[in-house]
Amino acid sequence: MPDERRAFEPIELASRDELAALQLDRMRVSLRRAFENVPYYRASFAAHGVHPDDLRELADLAKFPFLTKAAFRETYPFGLLAVPRDEVVRLHASSGTTGKPTVVAYTRRDIEMWAGVVARSLYAAGIRKGDVVHVAYGYGLFTGGLGIHYGAERLGCTVVPMSGGQTERQIALIADFAPRAIAVTPSYMVALLDEMERANVDPKACSLEIGVFGAEPWTEELRARIEARAGIDAVDIYGLSEVIGPGVAQECRETKDGLHVWEDHFYPEIIDPDTGVVLPDGEPGELVLTSLTKEAMPVVRYRTRDLTRLLPGTARTMRRMERIAGRSDDMLIVRGINVFPTQIEELVLREAALAPHYRIELERRGALDEMTVIVEPASGADRATTQAAAASLRERIKTFVGVSVRVELAEPGTIEPSTGKARRVVDRRA
Repeated sequence: MPDERRAFEPIELASRDELAALQLDRMRVSLRRAFENVPYYRASFAAHGVHPDDLRELADLAKFPFLTKAAFRETYPFGLLAVPRDEVVRLHASSGTTGKPTVVAYTRRDIEMWAGVVARSLYAAGIRKGDVVHVAYGYGLFTGGLGIHYGAERLGCTVVPMSGGQTERQIALIADFAPRAIAVTPSYMVALLDEMERANVDPKACSLEIGVFGAEPWTEELRARIEARAGIDAVDIYGLSEVIGPGVAQECRETKDGLHVWEDHFYPEIIDPDTGVVLPDGEPGELVLTSLTKEAMPVVRYRTRDLTRLLPGTARTMRRMERIAGRSDDMLIVRGINVFPTQIEELVLREAALAPHYRIELERRGALDEMTVIVEPASGADRATTQAAAASLRERIKTFVGVSVRVELAEPGTIEPSTGKARRVVDRRA
């Protein structure tokens, strides 16, 4: 018999008052843990004239200072630990492009909590006990693969720990093991679909019904394309290594209307990225997260740099965050215009004659920035049609983004598909 529960755990459907009381209790414990055990927090709180006892209601969290990625690098590797090092059972690290990686640590209870919120996330995605789940996120220091793996096992699934890369073998194992669900970055899912079609395999005829996509921003247009090509339900998962990894928030299969934040473990705020002022629900801004139950490395008001907004819950009581629109620190400024790669992706995907494989290149010619969008034609599209689509894309970018660009057509297969997080931008202006 199928599992017809509305939620994996009762707290997902608790009243807002019940949830707020739990949050306040847990927040007090988390702030005190950080203050008493981490010199960085003790000094930061003192510099801002606050103490954990100043938290009398949830709104008082705004009195406390922000935590940024720089703090992880300044205290590398163990300066943010709130427990003795010998209580740490696992370390992960993010793959930063500059400076030191950001290291995160987990106690045994942290690992249990993490597996629980990921299991909750996969349940909301429509995955059930006994399903085969193909995990194509990277394993190792990256949190994606092991995070999904432990959560799927907690849910009672059969896990295929494939990791990223080896695209042909991925396709073979999907055919052999018949997974019902796949967990992968959306950009690599496109590469998998391309490989299936090159091998004369109909993606719609395979066993997959659900795709859990995360680790990079993606658009509604890309969701529509993946669902149409693969015949699956594509849902969004959100997390970041500094907070826990995947499992901070999850989109529900039945609504597909944004990601419910698991607020009993992670308290969300939206701030103005320029002023740091907390914004009311519904207003777009930068997501800030405070952990409520982490032991090894509690985070207090961590600035994610991800741009979104908070909305009331629908399939769950907990609030939703909209799909990430971009990052405040990944924003490109081209001739004074703010440009996010996701804006370009959205417009590329409106052109049926263009494939979802693209690259943005930035150069400075004299005193001016030059932006080029390099994109592949869709399979089967003739040259005249793709040239017209390229011209249309150039005009759409000018109209909707406000910047003039060049659009170049690449030969099919020449833009290297991503096996992990997509690398969409090449900036040579420096």
